[in-house]
Amino acid sequence: MGVLLRPPAGAPLVPRAWRADTALARMRGLLGRRPLVAGEALLITSCSSIHTVGMRYALDVAFVDAGERVVKLCRNLPPLRAAWSWRSRHAVEMVAGEIDRLGLAVGDRLEWRNR
Repeated sequence: MGVLLRPPAGAPLVPRAWRADTALARMRGLLGRRPLVAGEALLITSCSSIHTVGMRYALDVAFVDAGERVVKLCRNLPPLRAAWSWRSRHAVEMVAGEIDRLGLAVGDRLEWRNR
């Protein structure tokens, strides 16, 4: 488990974050896990597209490039949908409404830290 920060201040943006950085973890994603709540996220590395097939709730997704900058935001992505960004290197999945609650914007920088 880790935390997502918004540098340079380093204040925790998402205090409970998991990292999917193996092929199996990326394929599983959030499937079969309890629903995310505010303040939680899944960072999927080496990922330029996601889907919500098998999900029972909507997601907010932030696509992040290799420089840790947000390049695309998808709000309230319902089940049975897909989203992508060819410029992204990672995807951050959150419960719907988190993008607005956190005030995320394209161009923001996100940093991962292990706990």
